[in-house]
Amino acid sequence: MKKSPLLNIALSQLIASLGHGESVVIGDAGLPVPPGVPLIDLALTRGVPGFMATLQTILSEMQVEHHVLADELPLHSPQLAQQIDALGLPDKRTLSHADFKRMTHSAKAVIRTGEFTPYANIILVAGVVF
Repeated sequence: MKKSPLLNIALSQLIASLGHGESVVIGDAGLPVPPGVPLIDLALTRGVPGFMATLQTILSEMQVEHHVLADELPLHSPQLAQQIDALGLPDKRTLSHADFKRMTHSAKAVIRTGEFTPYANIILVAGVVF
């Protein structure tokens, strides 16, 4: 059995398959998933699993080069924006929510959570460990 926090098989396979510069989206329950982009749907019910718990678990195994958030996040969900900033992720980039959704079209996968907080979405771009 794995020793790391991430137990979900599909998520482990996704992270193991990432190459440098490929992206993964972690989204709230309402983020649309573009046609052709694989969806790993973790949502069980409102708030379960939550965005932050999912993000922290993914970060336990994924090397991140930079991350992308919607400009609207700090305005509509300031507490969540602060929690994300507190993680110390490298190289934060922001863009409009419309541009964020367009960027999801090139993701390797979208991970849907049960989160109901507005703009609780992030794009993680894979780095390298060497």
